[in-house]
Amino acid sequence: MAEGWARRLRWPPPGDMAAAGVLLVAMVAVRLGPGEEPAGSPPVVLALGVLIAGGLAVRRRAPLAGYTVGTAALVAEALWVSPGELTPVANLIAVHSLGLYASPRRAVLGALLVPLGVLAHFAPRHDSWVTQVAVVLVWLLVWAAGCATARHRRETEELRRLLRRETLVAERVRIARELHDVVGHSVNAMLVQAGAGRMVLDTDPDRTRELLRSVERTGRDALGELDRLLGVLRADDDGAPAAPDADDPALDPGDLDRLVRPMADAGMDVRLRIEPETLVLPGALRLSVHRIVQEALTNALRHGHARSAEVTVRRQRWGNAVLVRVVDGGAGPPPRYRPGRGLRGIGERAAALGGTVAHGPADDGGTGFALSVELPLP
Repeated sequence: MAEGWARRLRWPPPGDMAAAGVLLVAMVAVRLGPGEEPAGSPPVVLALGVLIAGGLAVRRRAPLAGYTVGTAALVAEALWVSPGELTPVANLIAVHSLGLYASPRRAVLGALLVPLGVLAHFAPRHDSWVTQVAVVLVWLLVWAAGCATARHRRETEELRRLLRRETLVAERVRIARELHDVVGHSVNAMLVQAGAGRMVLDTDPDRTRELLRSVERTGRDALGELDRLLGVLRADDDGAPAAPDADDPALDPGDLDRLVRPMADAGMDVRLRIEPETLVLPGALRLSVHRIVQEALTNALRHGHARSAEVTVRRQRWGNAVLVRVVDGGAGPPPRYRPGRGLRGIGERAAALGGTVAHGPADDGGTGFALSVELPLP
């Protein structure tokens, strides 16, 4: 039960309580210490000291209440005892804490008390209204400084929150893109192969067995790709870098024939044109080349029902970039087509590397679809 009460009371931080204790001892020593002329009745001095120090102790937990108590003590000190030098300092700290820790509405309400406390303390000693206004302005400037700092902290925290959200969204997009590329490509190839096997099940058992073996091989490759992706995601959770493995042959444009094999089993004739200069690429660039070709062939098979495709990976002669171009012989896009998830994923990959994407009907007069991606070399 004691712990529950402690949680509800929300005791001030130890540092604030220690500072308040030091202030209380100093105020009592200055006013009632040996050799000092008493500034007032000892009980009154002690009570005012407790109020002022208490207001300072709760300046973080309850800034408006702390400043109100401190201001009330400031007024009472001016009425019943001689004004001290430490009391205005404590009140100045309290008004800064009011602007720093209170909500904007409470900070404004507390600022309305500034003239009351300041004038009650300083007016009896300063007849000039200019001096009195100047002192009030000093208090308000300190209060405004606290408010400005609080606003800066809120804006900084909001910016951090937005950055965390953007990072989370970007990570979700990356995971979705990888899953789409890994699973979508293989599942589409398996569906086509299974459909072809069903059609020749009774007439060509040998072809059926071949297609079933291809479905099994494609599924096994997909599981391997999925395990690799999950390994990367686990590395992300552990704080390790999520870079692709540079030694993974699946990321090598020179080994794209492994990617093409399920397409060939599904009945698509894929021709590869890989320039030797592109065989040595950084890991992230190799992964992007692999995924772009994978998604382009999947789209050609799924949406264009293409029976042929040509894949070109070469280095641009006029620039420091790699060109990936996939042209299929399918039905081509409809007159008004909108890029789907696959093409958006290709665009996101290219944009992440500073590249560009162009796609549309093939420019050779046929009915196919052409995709061109230019990726700058690092």
